[in-house]
Amino acid sequence: MNVFDWLSNMEVPVKDRFDVVEVRFKNGFKEFFRNTEKLDLTTGDPVIVEVPNGHHLGYVSLQGELVRLQMKKKNVVNDGEIRKIYRIAHTKDLERHAEVQKREMPSLHRGREIIRQMKLNMKLSDVEYQADNSKASFFYSAEERVDFRELIKVLAGEFRVRVEMRQISLRQEAGRLGGIGVCGRELCCSTWLSSFRNVATSAARYQNLSLNPSKLSGQCGRLKCCLNFELETYMDALKHIPDINKPIQTERGDASLQKTDIFRRIMWFGFKDESNWYPLSVDRVNEILALNAEGKKPATLEQDELVEREPVSVLNSDLERLDKKFSGRNKKKSKGRRRDGRAGGNAPQGGQPSSGQQKGGGQPNNRNGGQPNRGQSSGNNNPNRGRGRGRGQGNGPRNPQPPKSA
Repeated sequence: MNVFDWLSNMEVPVKDRFDVVEVRFKNGFKEFFRNTEKLDLTTGDPVIVEVPNGHHLGYVSLQGELVRLQMKKKNVVNDGEIRKIYRIAHTKDLERHAEVQKREMPSLHRGREIIRQMKLNMKLSDVEYQADNSKASFFYSAEERVDFRELIKVLAGEFRVRVEMRQISLRQEAGRLGGIGVCGRELCCSTWLSSFRNVATSAARYQNLSLNPSKLSGQCGRLKCCLNFELETYMDALKHIPDINKPIQTERGDASLQKTDIFRRIMWFGFKDESNWYPLSVDRVNEILALNAEGKKPATLEQDELVEREPVSVLNSDLERLDKKFSGRNKKKSKGRRRDGRAGGNAPQGGQPSSGQQKGGGQPNNRNGGQPNRGQSSGNNNPNRGRGRGRGQGNGPRNPQPPKSA
């Protein structure tokens, strides 16, 4: 229930300072009191305030112009009915208040025993003693009207104080007791939430939550207050999502809505005989609904993409140029294969070139059983072995004979 004073750094003249102060009591209960004595107060100071038939001790929780805004928010009129602050609490006041608080827990247990003996249909949740030890407030919750006149007489005779019975709701009871929620943080009703709004089951439906009472209920046994925190945001997002009351129709079959992602604007549909879900955008769903309203059915759930191909005009000159280009590449590839010997001729076993063959495995033009042609000699009769060895070309026999004279 702490409040950050974001106007504390602003200097306001003393004569124009707002004289009403907000004071916090046990379990976050707050009231407004007037600083008639012009006391120099600081947030957190213990003060003695006026209450009916006595005085009580509280702590300053807010002061300045923010108090004016809080009074306007809670519809509190700034008139003479606002009680005043007596003084700042002394050490003796704090010690006496601590002794009085020690009586609260034994009184709570004893009060529950008395209620059980009187067989009253009510639940006693908390007891608070006034600082002057003259009055005790018993907080209870009940689902129906309870006649506790006899109970007040018994409690007043038991504890020797004036007894006041206050009925609170289950949400207020959880706020006074406190605790940790399923989110891992302290309960909102015991830290900052002071006004409780009605929470309906429709808030869970709008947010696509599972309607499981054990998960939607808080420690008070009622629906969680946090269901209302984001409800307006979900309501705004749902305005642009179509309401599906029946399956959508396609040529493949009827598809039912399985799940909706509200903020991503994606809706999942599934066919009756399949376990797969198909995600569709909200725009696509609106298109299918419009087609169904006209009596038409789309082929599939997915978007049908129509691709229009433009005609391609190619000139005859371009075709001739491409034909020459690719034919030239094929010729180069065939020449390279003949040089490697992989596609031209059969090399003998062992990798040795045969007579009249090239060293790389090429085959000479020899049609007479491997004999060299006229005008050619075998590669072994080449006098220049270092230069043209294995090329299949020679300059005659090794010892040439001189020509005969005529």
